[in-house]
Formats: sequence, C-alpha cells, structure tokens
Amino acid sequence: MGYAFAVDEVAGAIADPVRRRILVMLREERLPAGEIAERFAISRPAVSRHLRVLRESGLVADELVGRRRFYLLRAERFAELAGWLAQFAAPAGWERRLDALETEVYRTRRGRARDAVAERQAKNDENQENIA
Repeated sequence: MGYAFAVDEVAGAIADPVRRRILVMLREERLPAGEIAERFAISRPAVSRHLRVLRESGLVADELVGRRRFYLLRAERFAELAGWLAQFAAPAGWERRLDALETEVYRTRRGRARDAVAERQAKNDENQENIA
C-alpha cells in the first residue's frame, strides 16, 4: 500500500464525526459492536457501516468471541497520517524560540510595570513636596 493511499484512506475514515467518536471509545478498551451502537442515536445498521469503514481502513480490527464481535483500535495506522501532518507543524527549534520570546515579553512587561510604579511614586513625592 502506497504512502499517499494510506494517508487518504485514514483521513477519509476519520472525516466523519461518528467514526471519530467510535475511535475515541475504542482508545481505552475493546468494545462489542452492540455496545458501540447503543451509544448512538442512529440505527445499528448505520453504526455497522461506520465500523466497516473503520475496519477497511485498518483503524480498527474485529474479533469474534462466541456470538459477539468486539472491535479494538489499531493506533499504529495513525502513524502515516501523523507523519504527513507533521510537515505542517512548526519547524524544529521553533518551540524553544517561542519560549524565549515569551520570556522576553514577560520581562518587558514586568520592567514597564516597575517603571510605571516608580514614576507614580516620583510624582507623588513631588506633589508632597509642593504641598509642604
């Protein structure tokens, strides 16, 4: 399977909010199809279609245990999409630079506030001298 195809398949599968909610549910534990369906206001066949899309994209796997079908998350399938998305994240080192900028902004604000307090105090002192 090609890189671009896998990214398209995963991105298409997570494009629907119902499927994203299912993925969040499966993040913590495997769940039977019936329990997943009970958590939605849509029909069971509609939930089954969403589960099929997730299964075909490789984002979930299913296990038949007796008469129950359990679904579990296959988080490794997100790796290619995450890699593709990473190209849009801030370049390496930017976090450090932004942290340094934030520190400098706080220093400047603190310095200005200190200067403003000193200026007000000087004016108060001057006014006290003029009154006396």
